[in-house]
Amino acid sequence: MIIMALDHVRDFFHADARLFQPDDLTRTTVALFFTRWVTHICAPVFMFTAGLGAYLWLCRGRSKEELSRFLWTRGLWLVVLEMTVLRFGMNFSFFSGMVLLSVLWALGWSMVALGFLARIPIRPLACLSVAAIALHNLCDSIRAAQLGAATGLWNILHQTGVFRVGGVFVLAAYPLVPWIFVMSAGFCFGGVVLLVADQRRRWMVRIGGMLTIAFAAVRWVNVYGDPFRWSSQPPGMTVLSFLRCTKYPPSLDFLLMTLGPAILLMAWLDRMTLSKNNPLIVFGRTPLFYFLGHFLLAHTLAVGLALMRHGRADFVLNAIPSATGRAPAFPADYGYGLPGVYAVWIAVVIAMYPACLWFARVKERGGAGWLSYL
Repeated sequence: MIIMALDHVRDFFHADARLFQPDDLTRTTVALFFTRWVTHICAPVFMFTAGLGAYLWLCRGRSKEELSRFLWTRGLWLVVLEMTVLRFGMNFSFFSGMVLLSVLWALGWSMVALGFLARIPIRPLACLSVAAIALHNLCDSIRAAQLGAATGLWNILHQTGVFRVGGVFVLAAYPLVPWIFVMSAGFCFGGVVLLVADQRRRWMVRIGGMLTIAFAAVRWVNVYGDPFRWSSQPPGMTVLSFLRCTKYPPSLDFLLMTLGPAILLMAWLDRMTLSKNNPLIVFGRTPLFYFLGHFLLAHTLAVGLALMRHGRADFVLNAIPSATGRAPAFPADYGYGLPGVYAVWIAVVIAMYPACLWFARVKERGGAGWLSYL
């Protein structure tokens, strides 16, 4: 959650965010590349641990039917929040701009799908999940433009792209495959988490280590696993090319690169004892509240700083700079360097802590009502 905020703050505040992507090796710097790269771990971990959480929820004396109902209602709630609260946080409007189908959309529909998949026995489901993650790049050659009326459906399922629904343009930023199966893989991982501590950590290290080694091997072979091959670059940039894996949709290489180290990190964190007021615990107990809140806060700060520096904020009011390109017209000196981005990131995280601590205590007392879904 903390690392995720860095990428969203960069979207709003970095001087070059509207001009090029940080993984554009012809224009980026090492510092900018890794500022973006370290945040790649976030989405796969959200999906994987959502599945893990569903497994742990089931093991508290619930039935598969109760789990399915919980996942369906929770998932549809996330889709609604994507189309309303998150849309407002990005655009400060419910109606202007392109409709973006992003991470809450993918999380929500993946939960709905898991409501069905969780009825499959664990071993067959694990095999299905691994196979889908490993083989989905075989579909990369199928292009949405080839499918006529099914273009939008393919964008939603597997190829990032823009399609129209009536007179509205829709950007499917998070195609659902393979995210659905990352979540179901996390569900299957639940049995590992319930092992006694020493066994649990050993299995985490084994699985995380194997996935990390698999990433290095598959990426090195450079034949399959990502639609973009790595190549020799000018001094210092070849490593960046090797690590530049496709997130939209997440390639096999991308998921191995992120989930392997993430599971190793879980094994390390498993040895730590943290108080319930530790920021890692507080943000972990209020993930959706934090997610929506930090977006609104970052956008509000961007508007405020634009007013202070430029005397107007129309150019940043209705869109994230990184998603607008050169229009609407931004001042030539808009934005800040990486030190400024990191300063705003730290400020946003610090500001979110007391709000999340308050909300965590409200939830603990059972006083959140329907807001407990946050």
